[in-house]
Amino acid sequence: MLSIRSITRSLPIGSRICQQSAMKASTVRPLALRAYSTRPPVTHFSEEEEMFRDMVSKFADEVIAPKVREMDEAEQMDKTIIQDMFDNGLMGIETPEEFGGAGANFTSAIIVVEELAKVDPSVSVMNDVHNTLVNTCIRSWGSDALRNKYLPQLAAQKVGSFALSEPSSGSDAFAMKSRATKTDDGYILNGSKMWITNAAEAELFIVFANLDPSKGYKGITAFVVEKDMGVQIAKKEQKLGIRASSTCVLNFEDVFIPKENLLGEEGKGYKIAIECLNEGRIGIAAQMLGLAGGAFKKATGYAFNDRKQFGQYIGEFQGMQHQIGQAATEIEAARLLVYNAARLKEAGVPFTKEAAMAKLYASQVAGNVASKAVEWMGGVGFTREETLEKFFRDSKIGAIYEGTSNIQLQTIAKIIQKESA
Repeated sequence: MLSIRSITRSLPIGSRICQQSAMKASTVRPLALRAYSTRPPVTHFSEEEEMFRDMVSKFADEVIAPKVREMDEAEQMDKTIIQDMFDNGLMGIETPEEFGGAGANFTSAIIVVEELAKVDPSVSVMNDVHNTLVNTCIRSWGSDALRNKYLPQLAAQKVGSFALSEPSSGSDAFAMKSRATKTDDGYILNGSKMWITNAAEAELFIVFANLDPSKGYKGITAFVVEKDMGVQIAKKEQKLGIRASSTCVLNFEDVFIPKENLLGEEGKGYKIAIECLNEGRIGIAAQMLGLAGGAFKKATGYAFNDRKQFGQYIGEFQGMQHQIGQAATEIEAARLLVYNAARLKEAGVPFTKEAAMAKLYASQVAGNVASKAVEWMGGVGFTREETLEKFFRDSKIGAIYEGTSNIQLQTIAKIIQKESA
């Protein structure tokens, strides 16, 4: 199987795989290639991006799919899948090649999240948090020493986690109580974090704590903390959905952090958190888009090819076709929002509103489509023999983490208010 690293190194014109990709792209979207040579649609992808999609889709079907039910029942990520993601270059997508990553663009990272979620949203969110939050934080705000030390580890062997939320600070993320005290050679960290994704598997954490509570949110500071420094992995939550993705409480008791593990500047943690989460929301939107696509594909395949009633496939009844057409339209609208936000981010222009819209709508679509998909498959969809009931359970988290739907609506409205002034 091709890895993402091999893809990024095989792009010179004339290479066999590029020729195959170009042939496929011209077959799938001939009009797009001819008519939009200077400004392609947001859902038209480059040769490299198409190869990422094909490789990850194959990886998800062949490697992840056989283990989805087992992982969900055990509420634990299979360690071989994590290692396979490292081995295939999926854990350092935007990380420069000099640090062992693929050196790809942000849209490629979003494509990977979507494709993984079509098979298992739990694996998808592990990948998403690791790439769009942890890698991005260190790549964008880390010192040369932090980048040289940790980016190769994150690309090859160590899972990362983003520790912001606390028992008393959810949507109001900056009401945190974790404290950092400065010493001559570093910082002492005390406090707790809650709802931390990847916590059980992670060996590296981006941790936010207030260095000077008198300054309010302007005292918040970010640190790169190794698990071996004294991070305590406490309660592991038992969840409705994305059960294979670990979500844990973290405790810090007089954890010493070397001064060189300061991420960015003192008091700038709030800025790092906001900017990272804006990108991360596009990742969660892609996860929900993939979830909807996976549920839709499974249910429509059943409706059009397997299940017959009254002498015809149930997908041929007009009432079913109306529902299928509506769901397909919603998925396509979500796809446009997701990849428009991704392209805006890549272009270096404001994308906060578009990221919020993408996450809001994609999570709504995921819930709607997953629910309908269960109904379309009837009793079969309601059982655990298929993964549709899992998609349905997994979809609920989209309206909750990395900013609730109400927070997204508020963000959108505030930006519109500012634009109208």
